[in-house]
Amino acid sequence: MIHGPPSLVGAGARRRLSVPEVTVPHMPDAEDVRRIALSLPDTTEKTAWSMPTFRVAGKMFATLPEDETSIAVRCPKEERDELALAEPEKFWIAGHEAQFAWVRVRLAALEGEAELRDILADSWRQAAPSRLLEAYPRLGLPTGG
Repeated sequence: MIHGPPSLVGAGARRRLSVPEVTVPHMPDAEDVRRIALSLPDTTEKTAWSMPTFRVAGKMFATLPEDETSIAVRCPKEERDELALAEPEKFWIAGHEAQFAWVRVRLAALEGEAELRDILADSWRQAAPSRLLEAYPRLGLPTGG
């Protein structure tokens, strides 16, 4: 005699149980960084310090260190310090960048590609000249207060 939950006894025991498909969000990687950064207006990639850097109108807004597990982006120092304290698993300040308005971002800690896009676009806005901010208002400086 078969014992077990009613759904597994008798004819039900011969059927496969259906398990709902779980979608695992794509964790951003170096190729996503490159694709998103280069999709921003007037952006170019240039190697500096043996790593890819991304520039808008010649001004750097992101770097992809050689291990390709993080990026460095522009971030006002006050915000950078708050981010690093609030989410140290995601943001940190590299010692050699402490005096500059840059923050490191761990790609594996991001919630997905949308968050990576927001971070890169924010850094792009900080480096972009006003002519580009005006030409691309969707990417331009935030409106209001």
